Amino acid sequence: MTTSSKKRDATGLLGLSTIQKITTAIHILVYGCAADHCKAVVGVYGEEYIHPPNEADIARLLREGEERRFLGMLGSIDCMHKEWKNCRVAWHGANKGRSYTPTLILEEVASKDLWIWHAFFGMLGSHDDINVLDHSSVFDNIVTGQIPPVNFIMNGHYHKIGYYLSDSIYPKWATMMQIIPHPTTTKEKLFAQRPEAYRKDVERVFVVLQIK
Repeated sequence: MTTSSKKRDATGLLGLSTIQKITTAIHILVYGCAADHCKAVVGVYGEEYIHPPNEADIARLLREGEERRFLGMLGSIDCMHKEWKNCRVAWHGANKGRSYTPTLILEEVASKDLWIWHAFFGMLGSHDDINVLDHSSVFDNIVTGQIPPVNFIMNGHYHKIGYYLSDSIYPKWATMMQIIPHPTTTKEKLFAQRPEAYRKDVERVFVVLQIK
């Protein structure tokens, strides 16, 4: 999120962004916690997490990708179905997807050090990863041209848009590098090993969040 998405109050302090307000409301609905609890979380972590990467962030992410021999990689993207404990009975049907309990879907992009810079939470559990991607804002900055430059050369070709590691359910876009679900040749098996290992970054984030 950018500073321009926030408004200043009468004292000149920046208020919460739209994304933070929605995330807080969903958090209250799911966990039944007090608003002050969510406000404290946003106050402590809001400046570092859940905001589009700036130039310094992108430079760090590109360095991490280069160290792993994946030039231009900005992280891993995936979705998780989170059980909605306080879901109203009347809403159960719309929120039951692959499980028998009501769930909401969380889409995230995370890096090796578990830094979450994109989170889209609240889609009904009856949706899948593609439906969530259609509604999320993960590529809005690319479409509007507001993302800081991502420049790298791969196989002699110049690129100015980074990409994310994803599983095979995601579309074949220039901003997605999918893992090979069923590699058969030696070349495919070798290529599949490292992306599958690096995809563990976002899976580790989901495990940490569920523990918390």
